[in-house]
Amino acid sequence: MAPATAHDTPAIRDLVSHADFAACVTLQRTTWGDDFRELVPPAMLQVSAKMGGIVAGAFMGEHLIGFVYGITGLRNGRLAHWSHMLAVADSWRDRGIGQRLKDYQRAALLAVGIDRMIWTFDPLVARNAHLNLERLGARVLEYVRDMYGDNPMSRTDSVIGSDRFVVEWTLTGGGTAERRNGGTTVSHASAPTITVSADPLPEEPVVRVAVPGDIQALKQRDPDQALAWRASTRRAFEHYLPRGYAVAGFERGAPGSHAAYRVERLP
Repeated sequence: MAPATAHDTPAIRDLVSHADFAACVTLQRTTWGDDFRELVPPAMLQVSAKMGGIVAGAFMGEHLIGFVYGITGLRNGRLAHWSHMLAVADSWRDRGIGQRLKDYQRAALLAVGIDRMIWTFDPLVARNAHLNLERLGARVLEYVRDMYGDNPMSRTDSVIGSDRFVVEWTLTGGGTAERRNGGTTVSHASAPTITVSADPLPEEPVVRVAVPGDIQALKQRDPDQALAWRASTRRAFEHYLPRGYAVAGFERGAPGSHAAYRVERLP
């Protein structure tokens, strides 16, 4: 396939054919590795779509370059959609395709009366934090240690395990628009910043929990340092979130620098 250009505009549509579902499996393997043990097979993708789930992709012609997959069910007695997977091919990242897939998913759910979406992401992945918290306006519900077990699911979880944030996106209301317009995120540069350190955690109204700008590159370059970042962020989030703090925003930072979560004590 020809290299992507700034003028290429993928089409977003449901996956409907056997070839579509097979391409989705191929993209899962490309994204998370041939050893990915949580791969969703074609039959389950097809069944999920028939039973109210969302299985949609971004296509350049007939070529699948991204997909989103989720299932709908009851959570605490209310209808909710769990968005289980989202992936975009390497050469197409940072072009807004992930957000377009989420927007498509949101519109499909609102059309059938479902107003909230839940999913997980690794707090150490700055790209995903920026999309989920700042672009979409999702909020962190909880931090889960080793969400998918203590054995790595794939090469992407090797070295640092599978700790995750569980986040919820309210699909109605003004939060999303406010986030996208950049009107609600305020930097607190003077707040204490927690990095890889054994220092006592500060009990301030606002703290910043730093993460690497690119954890995937760091895992390749310095696995021990990547693991130290996991220990640092796990220590911080498991300390603050049960004590009345909440994740209030994410500051991506300049290229080559650390990013940071803004964590605030609730009133």
